[in-house]
Amino acid sequence: MKKALALTLAAAMALSLAACGGSDTGSSSTASTGTSEAATTENTEATASGDVANKDKPLVWFNRQPSNSSTGELDMNALTFNDNTYYVGFDANQGAELQGQMVLDYIQKNIDTIDRNGDGIIGYVLAIGDIGHNDSIARTRGVRSALGTGVEVDGAIDSAPVGTNTDGTATSVKDGSLEVNGKTYIVRELASQEMKNSAGATWDAATAGNAIGTWSASFGDSIDVVVSNNDGMGMSMFNAWSKAECVPTFGYDANTDAVAAIAEGYGGTISQHADVQAYLTLRVLRNALDGVDIDTGIGTPDDAGNVLTDDVYKYVESERSYYALNVAVTAENYQDFTDSTKVYEPVSNQLDATAHPTKKVWLDIYNSADNFLGSTYQPLLQKYDDLLNLEVEYIAGDGQTEANITNRLSNPSQYDAFAINMVKTDNGASYTALLSQ
Repeated sequence: MKKALALTLAAAMALSLAACGGSDTGSSSTASTGTSEAATTENTEATASGDVANKDKPLVWFNRQPSNSSTGELDMNALTFNDNTYYVGFDANQGAELQGQMVLDYIQKNIDTIDRNGDGIIGYVLAIGDIGHNDSIARTRGVRSALGTGVEVDGAIDSAPVGTNTDGTATSVKDGSLEVNGKTYIVRELASQEMKNSAGATWDAATAGNAIGTWSASFGDSIDVVVSNNDGMGMSMFNAWSKAECVPTFGYDANTDAVAAIAEGYGGTISQHADVQAYLTLRVLRNALDGVDIDTGIGTPDDAGNVLTDDVYKYVESERSYYALNVAVTAENYQDFTDSTKVYEPVSNQLDATAHPTKKVWLDIYNSADNFLGSTYQPLLQKYDDLLNLEVEYIAGDGQTEANITNRLSNPSQYDAFAINMVKTDNGASYTALLSQ
């Protein structure tokens, strides 16, 4: 599905596996559907004449699903803002389960060497991205669930950071138990924290790098595994400490640098099919602007032959949401994921500009410093915007305040459609209020 491994990576892999270790696999599926063709046709005709109201223009929320950051409840007002409003992201729970299973599989396969100080306790530290973000919450829960360290609160695993827990007395986690080859090991979350910098930006790689420095100084060889809610933070910890110590580090996003680092001992990552997500982000806008069924070029082929299969995405009609499905990337398959910015081959065909004339899209990325969005997602969007004949204006936020983005949406009338990546998932109304004026 993606490209072949370079010989240099193969050589590096052989060397690294001799010193450290590697691990394993995953996948899933579902279906798709459509929306009101008459409504989208009417919108498209109005857009072409420049008379459509901003509140009726196609809108896609992406990467950060409108929802309550405390409860996770979806913001259906934002998701149903108009007939052409959708969300595009990935199946967070499926991906979280994969990440947890990937870590567990690695521990089991490397049980003879992973307990670095031989105390019978498999200790791990966890970098949490944003305590109020659904994806971060899911990933924390996925790891704790797989490792048996989760504590249920109101029917769901607690995702709160524990701070320090070297003695196993924290209340938001518990000690897990793992039996391998007839021996029982304790699994303990030694420490976890939200990686939030002094300016308020979350998912902060530099903060994660500092944290692993503090943790390693405090816990030393009690740390057997490093886990992160994303690769940006994971790679910061890997480069700062765990690479040199041969401590397996696990992230999420399958960023190019993280995939390459698997040859150097990075334990693994999760591909959230950014190539499919980026395509869907712009494809649903293209379909709405063209006045065709929303499923065109997604579940059913378009006139250029673009189409997705149901093993790489699913559509949940009740949530107005498209979700890409995740794949575990480990030492066994990382060669297939070395270029994270390559467009997905089944949807790489150019649309005819006469049948699909150029339209203008306003699109923001919540944080210019976000490693995944900046180094993987936006480069993919910039390739797909050409294929789909969309003229996209890319806006980069500061990762801290919604106003840093919304202040640059002062003239929505000059755009035909909008793609929005919020700073906080609660803030959908900040954008819909502007479009409703």
